Amino acid sequence: MLATIGAAGPEVRTVVLRAADRQAAMLQIYSDARTAKVTEIADDPRVSLALWDPGARLQLRLRAAAETLTGDAVASQWAALPPVARRDYAAIAVPGAPLVGEDLRDAAPDARYFAVISLRVHEIDTVHLGREAHRRALFQGSDDWAGTWLQP
Repeated sequence: MLATIGAAGPEVRTVVLRAADRQAAMLQIYSDARTAKVTEIADDPRVSLALWDPGARLQLRLRAAAETLTGDAVASQWAALPPVARRDYAAIAVPGAPLVGEDLRDAAPDARYFAVISLRVHEIDTVHLGREAHRRALFQGSDDWAGTWLQP
């Protein structure tokens, strides 16, 4: 889940993690460049992500600075998308707009509405829900990370 700050307050939506770079503390998600989250990030780049791994019984809350990339900066990601996925960024209507009639899409999708949201993580709050005891730790940084144990 990605949380941004909108005009009416916090906005949360489910996103798909597309890339992660552990060394750079960077994550990437894809978006239509016309979505509200892109506008919200332009207005205030502070975002939070919440992740849950049920197998590991691990909850992660991340704080990050977001930047939206388009055009030539995302050409390699666009080129790597299969044709069926490119259609997701070819809708004529702006995301969230009421549909009138059919869901119209461009016949030949191009990258004009494709965006990559790059997230530079600077804080990770982890909670492990152990069977015997819960554990929580907070990590802060981006280049040199430091962590401390917290009461769960």
